[in-house]
Amino acid sequence: MFARGQSTASQLVRATTRQPFLARANSTFQVGAVNPVRTGGKYTVTLIPGDGIGAEVAESVKTVFKAENAPVQWEEIDITTLETPVERTESMFHECVNSLSRNKIGLKGILHTPISRSGHQSFNVAMRQHLDIYASVSMIKNIPGYKTRHDGVDMCIIRENTEGEYSGLEHQSVPGVVESLKIITRKQSERIARFAFDFAKANQRKKVTCIHKANIMKLSDGLFRSAFHKVSEGYSGLEVNDMIVDNASMQCVSRPQQFDVLVTPNLYGSVLSNIGAALVGGPGVVPGCNMGDDIAVFEPGCRHVGLDIKGKDQANPTAMLLSGVLMLRHLGLHEHADPIEKAVYDVIAEGKFLTRDMGGQASTLEFTKAILDKLEQVHKE
Repeated sequence: MFARGQSTASQLVRATTRQPFLARANSTFQVGAVNPVRTGGKYTVTLIPGDGIGAEVAESVKTVFKAENAPVQWEEIDITTLETPVERTESMFHECVNSLSRNKIGLKGILHTPISRSGHQSFNVAMRQHLDIYASVSMIKNIPGYKTRHDGVDMCIIRENTEGEYSGLEHQSVPGVVESLKIITRKQSERIARFAFDFAKANQRKKVTCIHKANIMKLSDGLFRSAFHKVSEGYSGLEVNDMIVDNASMQCVSRPQQFDVLVTPNLYGSVLSNIGAALVGGPGVVPGCNMGDDIAVFEPGCRHVGLDIKGKDQANPTAMLLSGVLMLRHLGLHEHADPIEKAVYDVIAEGKFLTRDMGGQASTLEFTKAILDKLEQVHKE
């Protein structure tokens, strides 16, 4: 692991972004957490399955990791057993936070936040703010052998996790009038910019693009943009540009190959990661993570809970599995990450056992079983 004195993103050494994920030379993903808990030769990892399809895809990960004999022991925190997420309690929140604080590393599904004027704050947002897990990383990349409308898509969306429109500061000043505060600070803007530039350098990326709406929000997004350009002065050899978010959205669907690393405030990153997921096959195939200086939480890069297919054995576990692979590489466990990743990619490329979102008819269990069979083949080769 890296020394505690290094910046978070400087620890991103050749992550799985530029070359195919199974290319060993460029597949280390080591960020953030510097002291994960290891007992008896195994790392203790907080597992939060998530709502909707979370339990099903988490079970797939556990099954594959067990077959691979990956040295991971799960500390599972299940907060999805109640009828509605509104019923989650403060004690449940602190159980998750305490486990992540203790273990320093986690694998997490997506927690559903109801669209309601009442009820709890988003657990996803609250955890990131409480633990200062400030950088969200979504890997938007074509999977080899899986044909989508666009080829050659290979971009990484890095979004600031702790402020912007997600500050959660809003109130109704008078009936029928709601004021919502968008918080942008120079400190956090410079921090996420440094993360993005360090990421680009470590992964041999060529261009970093700042996404903003500074033509209208001249103070808030203007500050984010100016902080980005100030930080860029300390990084040579990279192409640097910025783009207004509405134009960036159009460019993403018309010519996504132009993008490399994008750094955004929270809301814009959320929108663009969903657009990006659609380009490469949907939320079921996009891995990701959330990074702080001391804690790393790996989770699908496109945050959909799949409530409509919950319990139907139709979920695609690829995003959760590949997020787990990133976690293994973060821990330096390449000898376990590579076979799992190759097995997943081989199953998808073969095309016999694809889940419905990928155009097939395979169930979650059938897809997982196919990966186990490929994993066995991989170890025989």
